[in-house]
Amino acid sequence: MASNLLHSFAKPSADAFINIVRGDMALLWDDKGNEYIDAIGSLWYCQIGHGRKEMADAIAAQVSTLETYSTFDPFTNPLAEAVAAKISSLSPIANSRVFLCGSGSESIDTAMKIARTTQIQAGHPERSVIITRNRGYHGTNYGGTSAQGLPLNKIGYGALLEGVIQVDADDIEAMSIAFEQNKGKVAAIIAEPLQGAGGVWPSSTEYLTGLRRLCNDNGAYLIFDEVITGFGRLGEWFGATYYGVTPDMITFAKGVTSGYQPLGGVITGEAVNNALTADPAFFLRHGYTYSGHATVCAAALANIAIMEREGLVDRAKHIGARIEKGLQALSADGTLTGYRGAGAIWAGKLPEDMDATIVRDAMIKKGVIARSIPGVIAVCPPLVITDQQIDTVLDVFASVVQSL
Repeated sequence: MASNLLHSFAKPSADAFINIVRGDMALLWDDKGNEYIDAIGSLWYCQIGHGRKEMADAIAAQVSTLETYSTFDPFTNPLAEAVAAKISSLSPIANSRVFLCGSGSESIDTAMKIARTTQIQAGHPERSVIITRNRGYHGTNYGGTSAQGLPLNKIGYGALLEGVIQVDADDIEAMSIAFEQNKGKVAAIIAEPLQGAGGVWPSSTEYLTGLRRLCNDNGAYLIFDEVITGFGRLGEWFGATYYGVTPDMITFAKGVTSGYQPLGGVITGEAVNNALTADPAFFLRHGYTYSGHATVCAAALANIAIMEREGLVDRAKHIGARIEKGLQALSADGTLTGYRGAGAIWAGKLPEDMDATIVRDAMIKKGVIARSIPGVIAVCPPLVITDQQIDTVLDVFASVVQSL
């Protein structure tokens, strides 16, 4: 019989789940005592590893002082102010501001609303179309579901948002045609610098530069969805820096707290900020109950401090190079049919017709948790994973594929 918990992205009829009860850095244990290497960072987010007492202490200290208080006008709190200032300082966007929310899904819906209302404030109410890309994943709220380029995730929810369209990923000509077909009506492009949930598809600097140029030429905003790539995952604090292309907005979540508390947000640049403040009487009627939650912000500050102190952003480069070398060897010997990725996010391509879910489940039985996506197995481990643990992940991956 199914439990009272209705699981995310699962069959509601399912009644068998692995019950994870403890974590220590890149290791996990279930309620039966089985040990696992976490090769996917839970869900692309655990940069600093699991079970860190320093995080528990920072969270507890804030709870015992002030758990939180609303940041709706006329209130604020010092933790929200501090985390916004810190994130702004790490961002590649000059003179940025930071809107805080509770998840990546909320950050995407926020960015979409800000893009449209900012165009109105800038004197262009006709600019309301938002263009995204096939294979893109932008959360599961209504805006993000509308923006997704993964068709199965959009089925069964009725009519989605008008004026949100998808084009072929990494095809700058397709994007140019979409702009021409919606001439003078485009509010923004949303693009992941590296598409994660869609199968680990890194972009090129050339393509992202083309998006920047199209936005500049047409008065549209360029929004990078960095919910996965942000906070060190590509060996830079943000994917925008990795690719050398600066957007007008960046959405973030996941790695900002390494999952110790739920936090998301949107970094906004000068073009957006100037439009929003041009009319002193304009009131931004958007926000969430837990926007700027003090305890969540304390977790983010502690997480970032650990990443800085332990050099985990640079560590991502080493992790990525070691994973890439292993996947390259497995492709060369015919175990895999290829690989792709960047920084510390990689995917190994499975032989044709091999079921990724079967591979994932077999790896779990051998003590490694990775992510199955049709055609590939994805890895995105905590940035504290050891070299020996990386090698074990690769060895288990190889042994499972070779046995099927």
